[in-house]
Amino acid sequence: MMNLKGNPELTPKNLMRPLKNYGIACMSMGFLIEETAPVVWRGLMVMSAVEKLLRQVDWGQLDYLVIDMPPGTGDVQLSVSQNIPIAGAVIVSTPQDVALLDAHKGAEMFRKVHVPVLGLVQNMSVFQCPKCKHETHIFGTDGVKDLAKTLGLDILGDVPLHINIRETCDSGQPVVISQPQSDAAKAYHKIAMEILRRLPVPPA
Repeated sequence: MMNLKGNPELTPKNLMRPLKNYGIACMSMGFLIEETAPVVWRGLMVMSAVEKLLRQVDWGQLDYLVIDMPPGTGDVQLSVSQNIPIAGAVIVSTPQDVALLDAHKGAEMFRKVHVPVLGLVQNMSVFQCPKCKHETHIFGTDGVKDLAKTLGLDILGDVPLHINIRETCDSGQPVVISQPQSDAAKAYHKIAMEILRRLPVPPA
């Protein structure tokens, strides 16, 4: 999605240099293993990998460090939550009932480990036919909004189910870069602004 491939270089201090594109430094397990190799780690192996990606990378001066975690409440989430200070978590879910169950558990887990939940994002919220412009709620209508009310949290925004998002991701040219004036890009920008508004101001 970020048009990045290859193995990270090592610094003289034996730290990995993150790969960069669009002004963003990225690190992923995908850079460290073969492209088609599965990652089937649990327990200590997962914690070791998380530690490597966080503390053995020459991140340099960052504005924000964003960690994209898989759904659920497993080893990765617990390892990250318990080993580094987190300013806030954002829960992303489709409006579908099955996905909402994981989203609910995720929000409750972060609360239990004292990580502030900044809000929820409703992904694939609506599909608009490119020909007739008719809108269809394929995954349901307001599932994430209803969950937000249940949890007493804010909705940070909605991301539509749009072919441009899929195509630009697959081509490694995110829609916010390749089509910054599009409605899809504006949806992402709104979410980013809502997240920034809720993050604590770092000390000067």
